[in-house]
Amino acid sequence: MTREAMRRKAKAVPEWLNSPLWSTPPLASTPADPYGTDFSPPPAPSPKPSPSVPPPPMREQAVDSYAGRGGEIREEDGAGAALRAHLLADFKAALSKKVVNMGELRRLACLGVPDGGGTDVRPLVWKLLLGYLPTERSLWPYELEKKRSQYSAYKDEFLLNPESEILEQIDRDVKRTHPDKSFFSAKSNQESLRRILIIFSRLYPSVRYVQGLNEVLAPLFYVLKNDLDTSNSTSAEADTFFCFVELISGFKNNYCKHLDNSLVGIRSILSKLSQLLKKHDEELWRHMEVITKVYPQYYAFRWITLLLTMEFSFNVCIHIWDAMLGDPEGPPDTLLRICCAMLILVRKRLLVGDFTANIQLLQHYPQTNIDHLLHIANRLRGTMPS
Repeated sequence: MTREAMRRKAKAVPEWLNSPLWSTPPLASTPADPYGTDFSPPPAPSPKPSPSVPPPPMREQAVDSYAGRGGEIREEDGAGAALRAHLLADFKAALSKKVVNMGELRRLACLGVPDGGGTDVRPLVWKLLLGYLPTERSLWPYELEKKRSQYSAYKDEFLLNPESEILEQIDRDVKRTHPDKSFFSAKSNQESLRRILIIFSRLYPSVRYVQGLNEVLAPLFYVLKNDLDTSNSTSAEADTFFCFVELISGFKNNYCKHLDNSLVGIRSILSKLSQLLKKHDEELWRHMEVITKVYPQYYAFRWITLLLTMEFSFNVCIHIWDAMLGDPEGPPDTLLRICCAMLILVRKRLLVGDFTANIQLLQHYPQTNIDHLLHIANRLRGTMPS
């Protein structure tokens, strides 16, 4: 390769992509996710970024480290606890206004919604971000009563004589939903998931029920059912149904088989991911799609259709959703940016891998620092292919 060719190649790769911050070393085995429900010893600290690469916002790092990633706030974590309390106070102030400023709420959500400590604002935040609740607080009681009554009517109408084929698939999938979590093993919660999916399939025949929608439903129901306000948790099934409808509406074309090859179907979305990667890291794109023939449909179909619920631990997924639902670019574009960031984060391993190694890596995505992942996704903002 000539010196000029080497210079052009180097220029094609943004310098910040070569920082060790974005590389994930190979793992001898797959340890328990330090951010999930298995509290095994955390991995070694990530190397410090080079001076040319700005680290994730300090406030976000601290909040996520001590509260936002499913960990416990310990007495010695004074700075983290203080930041978490400050962020929680910001959320409460935003939610207490007569008319919620959605721009402000989205900005806060992208920092990570704090949980634990006896207070949980996430159920209300998600209802607002999904458009289930209006921004005007005085309308909330009326809207909730109306929607919950409507769902009761849906149960009376659509739970009678459901289609046996769809019912069998839903039953199988519901029983397979996070069997490791006692919450989803509870019979009453399984019945709620089952009813929501049956009613959804009857109300939206263009989508019906697609295998895996139970995984997309699970985080919503979990968050809303665990609302500390019992007046809300007792109606979580109804609230979850409408939030699920709002969420799926942004992705519905991905689940319509007759649209697969259209300009709005899943193949088009996978093509956008390919274009996004090429735009930001042509070297990696070329290695993946020209040299090793690892196309997005081999790994990203599940990432996109199941909204990353199968790629990360349950608790981490919830925090990724905070950013996805809160981002002003909207969940579909934000999801694609996160998927592209997932590739960039393991680029060094992908660049030395062949077809088999890279497929295995991407179909079993390694544990990673979620703060870094979301930071990379944020760097890709405003660059989505048309």
